[in-house]
Amino acid sequence: MTVLLFVPRAVFLIIWLLLGLMLVSLFFPYCGLAARSAITVRWSRILLFFCGVRVKVSGKPISRGPALWVVNHVSWLDIFIIDSVRSVSFIAKSEIRHWPVIGWLVAGSGTVFIERGHRHAVRAVGQQMKTRFERGEIVGLFPEGTTSPGCDVAPFHSSLFDPAIRVNVDIQPLALRFFHRGRRSDYVAFVGEQTLLQNMWRLLGTTGVSVELEFLDVMSSDYCAQHGRAKVAAHAHHVVRQAIVRR
Repeated sequence: MTVLLFVPRAVFLIIWLLLGLMLVSLFFPYCGLAARSAITVRWSRILLFFCGVRVKVSGKPISRGPALWVVNHVSWLDIFIIDSVRSVSFIAKSEIRHWPVIGWLVAGSGTVFIERGHRHAVRAVGQQMKTRFERGEIVGLFPEGTTSPGCDVAPFHSSLFDPAIRVNVDIQPLALRFFHRGRRSDYVAFVGEQTLLQNMWRLLGTTGVSVELEFLDVMSSDYCAQHGRAKVAAHAHHVVRQAIVRR
């Protein structure tokens, strides 16, 4: 069953990823933000279909203007799950840039890469975030700094909350809950020493993968400016963790 599912899904997925590369390299440089966003949302939904992943969205996402979305991190799929609602410029570790196909794709679509361990990395990323906010974009942040099995949430790093607070944009926490055949599960979580290919083997070779994406209450720019990045990050962690562990 695994092989019979994996092979056709992998073929369709590779073709779709290559089409995505063509779009970001040949078309995106010449079209506006609205067109790129519409294409990204549609493209991401079809990619999730090819992967056999069903997404249920709840809550009210910020639909216009700039904002910072902060979300727990479970899988490489997280980017495409969120992009299926609204196109987002994500902050990601620099290693992802070198992943075959997927890394090239997210780089071409505007991902901001952070060189962890570099002295001025946070400052450089903060400037790129400011530029994207000024263009009216959503910036996506995984403040745990790494993936987890998805049944709890690691502490949030607060440093990259600061650029959003400084330019007075709202911050909205999001919660991702993964299921496999109707039950909460870490089956497709991308954790430990697992390679990307091994994770894709598990994902594309099974059925019944679904994800609940919950948009939680918005933290207004005034609230964030009043309380500062440490308290804002702690509050965001609290509400995301509540949404994760209660299910």
